[in-house]
Amino acid sequence: MGDKESEVQAALNKYALKRKKILEEERKAMKERLLLDDEDMMEEGEEEIISKKLKEEEVVKVEEPVKSLLERHQENKEMEQPVEEDDVKEDIIDQVGPKGGLQTFTEIAKGIKYQKALKTNWKPPKRYRKLTTKDKEKTRKKQMILVEGEDIPPIIESFEEMKFPKELIKSMNNKGIKLPTPIQKQGMPVALSGRDMIGIASTGAGKTITFVAPLISFCLQQEIELPFIKNEGPYGLIIVPSRELAQQIYDVCKDISAMLFLDNLPEIKVALTIGGQSMSEQKNQFSSGIHIVVATPGRLLAHLGAKNFNLQICRYVVLDEADRMLDLGFEDDLANIFSFFKAQRQTLLFSATMPRKIQNFAKKALIKPIIVNIGRAGAASLNVTQDITYVRGEDRLRKILEYLQKTPPRVIIFAERKGDVDKICEFLLSKGIAAASIHGEKDQEERHEAVDRFRQGLRDVLVATDIASKGLDFANILHVINYDMPKDIENYVHRIGRTGRSGKKGLATTFINKKSDLTTLADLKQLLIEAGQELPQFLKDMVIENDEECQETEINEEVPVEDKGCSYCSGLGHKIGNCPKLESNNRKQTYGRDARNYDSSQY
Repeated sequence: MGDKESEVQAALNKYALKRKKILEEERKAMKERLLLDDEDMMEEGEEEIISKKLKEEEVVKVEEPVKSLLERHQENKEMEQPVEEDDVKEDIIDQVGPKGGLQTFTEIAKGIKYQKALKTNWKPPKRYRKLTTKDKEKTRKKQMILVEGEDIPPIIESFEEMKFPKELIKSMNNKGIKLPTPIQKQGMPVALSGRDMIGIASTGAGKTITFVAPLISFCLQQEIELPFIKNEGPYGLIIVPSRELAQQIYDVCKDISAMLFLDNLPEIKVALTIGGQSMSEQKNQFSSGIHIVVATPGRLLAHLGAKNFNLQICRYVVLDEADRMLDLGFEDDLANIFSFFKAQRQTLLFSATMPRKIQNFAKKALIKPIIVNIGRAGAASLNVTQDITYVRGEDRLRKILEYLQKTPPRVIIFAERKGDVDKICEFLLSKGIAAASIHGEKDQEERHEAVDRFRQGLRDVLVATDIASKGLDFANILHVINYDMPKDIENYVHRIGRTGRSGKKGLATTFINKKSDLTTLADLKQLLIEAGQELPQFLKDMVIENDEECQETEINEEVPVEDKGCSYCSGLGHKIGNCPKLESNNRKQTYGRDARNYDSSQY
């Protein structure tokens, strides 16, 4: 009996050794495929020849200190405007601008300031490395991609040439993502290079995949080199302003991770950390090791403060909808979050607009960032037809029914006030229209159910406030109706950006009346002129301070935002001295109101 047991044990041992050897070989092969490329094995001499050739082709320039985009804009501004106006503008920006820095306790204590970006193993394909600076600039101009920074990676035209694992490309293809959009063509190479980045593009431009695909690729490399163990991670952290946007990005990460796992790649574990859910249940996600955390600022700080997980090995940070986070008063929370990091990290900041508050914030958070701007920051999408209609307040509900007939579903209706959202939704339901609504006073379950039903096509119309809907991405929205004009032009751009996505055409209808703010209407007028849209007569008759300046500007002309209008909010119809958004934010600061005070249920 003993001999038989020993034979069985010997057979088991032999099988275990054989299986271990097979797994090691598979892991080694996978590692080589993910991390290496035949073109990366070039002789050093060949690299030197290419480098020398590129230097010879470029125009010889007198060496001078490298100046940032903001510094060059400031110089141009000083040449064209009286110094006194610039001084006033800078004083205002300083008073409302970010305070302190985004550093870890160690960095603050030791005075550490990083000078170089994190290094990665990624290189562009050989044919892209041979391109001259002139060739790269010509390609960017053709695709309306503006960039700023040092040593900018080239635009790459396909996911295959970006060297993503074939399984990751397959998973993106399964989600209908077959060719990269402009923000992805430039943003992904920047992210894969390890560089800090500010990505500016209208909603629906493909920003989520721009930062998710490189992050998952990095996590695969980390897991293959050294598998994550219990309580380890995350490697990547994605911070967003709202629960709905966090849920949306989490779903994208989970879907891709699940498809990769089915293709026999390592499991990439993703955690969702938002308010409205049990802290203890969320804590359980971290016990077996985690690669990616998607979070809202408040709940993330709660977990970090409770030491439910740490950022010791976190090297990849995304701040999505960064302009919204600053608008909602999350700057102090972000500073506290950054204090928990243990080492240098790559930071990617995404925003639909580029007002000065974002520029100042980026100075503190990013290391020699590359700015990738698809079109003008804060501009409206050229794929959206904007229909501005004067409607008396009491006629708006009836007009909604009329305008819903202009396009088939699906339609989003925006309103500033929660009471109006409820009123519109109840009115539509009474008329037999399948509608759902979301706003900050609804609980998490109600909002999640409404979004799901609309996404699945069970509801034709979604009625929402700006805050509750920010960042949400819905496919095939044909029509956006603004029940009222938002208080600032940034929100207007965000609203109408829900339609006209992925190269498709869309319609945006906006109701205005005598209660609409004149400064915001002035911004709207210039936005319509810039986008080549038809102006209604009542806007044509408006006389505003920037009329001649804006009408002389070509749509694609590279003019600094602060030189075209307000340097605080990027509105084209006013200057910083009478900026409604600045006044609103100052009132909030005066009365001590932050995001959690006035809409606590949202986070």
